[in-house]
Amino acid sequence: MRRTLLAIVITVLGGALTAAAQNNPYQIDDKCYEYFQRAELLIGKDGFTEVNDSLLMTAMAAGDKKAETLYYVERLKNATRVIPNHTATTDAQDLEILNLQEELKAISDKNGYPQYFYYSYEIVQNYFYNHDKIIRTMEILQDLQREAQQRNDSYGMWMSQRYMVALYVAQGDYINAKPYILKAIQIYNESKDPVVKRQTLSRLYCDLSDTYVIGADSVKINVDKAVKTAVTHLDSLRCAYHLAKIAAYEKHSDEFHYHRDYCLRDPQISTISNTAPLVLRTLDAIIDGHFDSNSISNLAVANTREIKYIANVAEKYDYKDQGFEIERLLVVKFENQIATANRSKIAEMDARLGNTTLQGELAHQKEEVQSITRLVLILAIAILVAIMTFLIVHISSLRRHNKELLEANRKVKLADEAKTRFIQNMSHEVRTPLNAIVGFSQLLSLPDGALSPEEKDEFSAHIINNTKMLTMLLDDILNASAMDSGKYSFTYETADRDYIAQQAISSSEHRLQPGVTLTYVPEEKEPLQFTTDPRRVQQILINLITNACKHTKEGSIVVASSLTETPGFLTYSVTDTGTGVPLEDAEKIFERFTKLNDYVQGTGLGLSICRDIAGRMGGKVFLDTTHTGKGARFVFTVPLEPVKPE
Repeated sequence: MRRTLLAIVITVLGGALTAAAQNNPYQIDDKCYEYFQRAELLIGKDGFTEVNDSLLMTAMAAGDKKAETLYYVERLKNATRVIPNHTATTDAQDLEILNLQEELKAISDKNGYPQYFYYSYEIVQNYFYNHDKIIRTMEILQDLQREAQQRNDSYGMWMSQRYMVALYVAQGDYINAKPYILKAIQIYNESKDPVVKRQTLSRLYCDLSDTYVIGADSVKINVDKAVKTAVTHLDSLRCAYHLAKIAAYEKHSDEFHYHRDYCLRDPQISTISNTAPLVLRTLDAIIDGHFDSNSISNLAVANTREIKYIANVAEKYDYKDQGFEIERLLVVKFENQIATANRSKIAEMDARLGNTTLQGELAHQKEEVQSITRLVLILAIAILVAIMTFLIVHISSLRRHNKELLEANRKVKLADEAKTRFIQNMSHEVRTPLNAIVGFSQLLSLPDGALSPEEKDEFSAHIINNTKMLTMLLDDILNASAMDSGKYSFTYETADRDYIAQQAISSSEHRLQPGVTLTYVPEEKEPLQFTTDPRRVQQILINLITNACKHTKEGSIVVASSLTETPGFLTYSVTDTGTGVPLEDAEKIFERFTKLNDYVQGTGLGLSICRDIAGRMGGKVFLDTTHTGKGARFVFTVPLEPVKPE
């Protein structure tokens, strides 16, 4: 009724109104701009609807298509603001938001203003993110990416990558943000769209610098790129904040004080990071020797990257006790972030699925994830305690042995890097299968008829496979812990050579990538019985076969056995046609938490555990560096008779 009345008024006034001047940033009719400004101030408040309706009426009378489009923008923004953030929303409220977005997308296309088509996605994804619906937020951004690709629109693809970066950075997840940052930079460099070229790369380079380990050359390189590509005042301010943290880490006090003063004088510094003033003052206290434990509790509000900078700078200035306290604070913050993310995602799944059986399965999966998370955090704390014990013992010793100072410092640095890699690696490894479980569970919850039985079976298989991945991660950690504590035992009995190999293949073949074959080829055709612990032998073979499956995308994997290759031993070998291993890394891959490819699932413990078990049985596990074919050949020798464990 209201829209009909507006149309009548417009018809009456249409001939009387003339286009006004366009002396405003939006280049719309000046009268429309007045209503637009008033509507902006009233978003989420009383009186908004009347002012926004006046904007539409004036725009239609003036024939201003852009101002008409802005009416729909404001209407969508207002609908997302009337519900307080972090409160539960109903399905009806969510549906209203999505319907208003569709109207804005349609009018943007009709009037020829694609920037508002894509802006609608930013408004809607902010709405779902601010109401703790992370999965729905991801779906919105995936829809945006598909729309941009279908339209072959570089601006849309640029914005979709930017939104994904913002989503992950807001959660402190720089690992998953990194590929989207690199893709956005690539789109910018390749695009000829003038709208894209008017954007700035500076913030992306700052975010990219945060994806690297503090102190790495890549941090400074990317901040320098951010400085060179800065366009706005906020770009320069953000660069100054990053340069201040780098200068503090590198112990360049004069440079730090220069950038610190520049940042603290600017009232917009809290726009860059609402805890930036706190971080800068804390770093200042460390550098000037006024840092104490009383100020550590205040750091809980800072993000994990900022806390890590403070911890590293504190260690460089020999604040060992305070550094340990900050590291403990960081572990607690990691724990809270993981728990909050899990609660949010599972609560959202609960609300959307409404399926009792699936709720039970998700609760079980939640318990498993929480158990794994607790174990990871316990191990992380144990590592921190071990490191601090190591430091205390060796620092007292170093006072009497100055010549050993350099070597001890090197060990401390390596231990810190190993600790950081472990926390980052385990956080990523747990999140990857968890996201797959949640995603495919969500697909299985679609209404009857949306999926075929074959698709349901396929998605169920994916859930089971990723659950097994979580179990394997836990098994690797427990095995490593058992061996370190000396509680790893062996049970020797008569075993069959071929049966062990066939069982290992049967347990691993579901991990084969499409088109890859897995076969067993014994050198001797006659059966062989020998005395060993068959479970441990099979465990090593499964690890070696699984490792080959991860790195072999085509070709074959061959498991072989021989009595002649190493006299007195049974030799198993696993040969694949995968990516292979560089000769210089032939021993490095057997170190704990070492992975040559960070994008391949795993803890980096498997090969280390295999070598430990084999050594305790009197055998060996090694990479055959004489192998000349494509891929890699791993060899496992086991004595034909038990020997005293090493």
